[in-house]
Order: sequence, then C-alpha cells, then structure tokens
Amino acid sequence: MQQFAIKKFLFILFFFTVAFFSCGQKVNEPKKTPPDWSKPYQPFRIVGNLYYVGTYDLASYLITTSQGNILINTGLASSTQQIKSNIEKLGFKFTDIKILLITHAHFDHVGAVAEIKKKTGAKLMVNAADAQVVSDGGQSDYEVGGKGATFNPVTADRLLKDGDTIRLGDAQLIMLHHPGHTKGSNSFVFNVKDQQKTFHVLIANMPTIITAKRFDDISSYPNIAKDYGYTFKTMKNIPFDIWVSSHASQFNLHEKYKFGDKYQPSVFIDQKGYEAALSDLKKQYDEKIRKEAYRTE
Repeated sequence: MQQFAIKKFLFILFFFTVAFFSCGQKVNEPKKTPPDWSKPYQPFRIVGNLYYVGTYDLASYLITTSQGNILINTGLASSTQQIKSNIEKLGFKFTDIKILLITHAHFDHVGAVAEIKKKTGAKLMVNAADAQVVSDGGQSDYEVGGKGATFNPVTADRLLKDGDTIRLGDAQLIMLHHPGHTKGSNSFVFNVKDQQKTFHVLIANMPTIITAKRFDDISSYPNIAKDYGYTFKTMKNIPFDIWVSSHASQFNLHEKYKFGDKYQPSVFIDQKGYEAALSDLKKQYDEKIRKEAYRTE
C-alpha cells in the first residue's frame, strides 16, 4: 500500500509539474508582422448570414445561426478586441460564439483562439492533422516550430476529418482536408441564403508554399510534396458560387469591396479569380518540384 501511495503521489506531482510549465510557458509571437495583419477594418455582410469580421488582411468570418454563431479564424493574439468590436458593430453578441474553427494552425490565424474560447465558452473544432500544433502553441509546426510557442496552446473539443460536417442551428459546414501549408490545412463549403437565392460558399485555405527548404529535407513532414499535390488536384474541382480565403489579399477583397458599398454578394462571384490564384500557386509548386529533382540528378 505504501509503495502504491508513493507511485500515486509521484504521478500527481508529475501531472501538476507538466500542467504548471504548460500554462506558464512563454509565448513568442513574431513581432515583425505586416502592418495590414493588425490594421483595423470595418466589418460587413458578405452574403446571407456570412460576415467579414477580421482585420485589413487577416480574414475572420462570422456565420450567424438560430442557435448561436460560428467564428472562423481569429488573427493575431492582439485581435480579440477588434473581432469583438466588429461583431458588436454588426449587431451581434460576442458571447453568442458557440463554435470556433480555423483554416490552419499558424499564429496569424489562431493567435486569439485561446482567449476567445475562454471568454465565450465556444467549442473549438480543428482538423485532426493540426491538433498537435494547436495544443503545443505551434512548437511542432514543420516550418515555424522548434523555437517555442508562437501562440497560446489550446486543446480542441472536437477533431475533424475530411468531409466531416459541422452543424449549428440551421448552418451546416463541410470541412475539406487541404494539407501542405500545414499538415491540417483545410477549407469549408456551405450554403447561405438571402432574399434572392441560395449561394454555395467556399472559404478556401490557399496552398501557398512557405518553406525554402527542400521538401525531402523536411523530416517532420515526409509527405509534404505528396500532400501539396493532392491539395492542388482536389481544390481545382470544388464547385462554388462565392469564394473567400484566409487572407483578404488572396481573394482581392479590397478591390471587390469598399467600405460603405451596398450589399452586393455578386462581387464575390469570381471563378476566374479563384482559378488564376490557384494556378499561380500550382506553378510555384511545379517549379519547386522541378528544381529539387534537377538538383538530385
């Protein structure tokens, strides 16, 4: 019995030691970030019950429902107040956020997740392939990891896989697994209605290549080249009416919408723009693959 008690004590001590260091670890969010990532931006209605509530370039989306709201992406750690203010300017309650989603686990999109989750009590749902990075604050990320946490760690309440449905009230979103940018990068598709029609919306995580390393040299992500290839092929065939993405600049938001413009969903119907953006990224990927193959010959 005494031996059992000692083992139990050591286990409890270990648990609290791990918890202490996990909670007390220092977060080092990169300081030299583009000004547009934190620059305020007026919120607006994109289409139906979908709203833009992010900063000038870091896109955050609010989907309102009859049972509470869904927030997708949170920007930098400093963005909490901006997002809260934007949501309230639209006439909604910040505390009505019931579900938090992300397009991928980088500090510029999940920086405020932990704080918003704590303040609202929302359930965080993430692609299972990004769950580890979310839980360790970015330390295990294949590109920017290894230098400590870049955002506050947070544990997901639900792990998603490709094709899973997220339901809240009258909203149903389908998560699409689009790995490469991170192991668990993903997009979302769903329908929204207004008084005129129903729109099929794509919130796309564009597969930008952020590493200068050879794909073959990334030991922590041995399938990265294959994953990018899969994502480019899959994203080429997504049907949609309207598309937006993780960064406002990726879908030319500021060319399509100026603050004060009247409600006009049609400006976001841009199949050619999507195809051009995806094609440009695919060319960069193909060129990287070509150069890496040439160097091994």
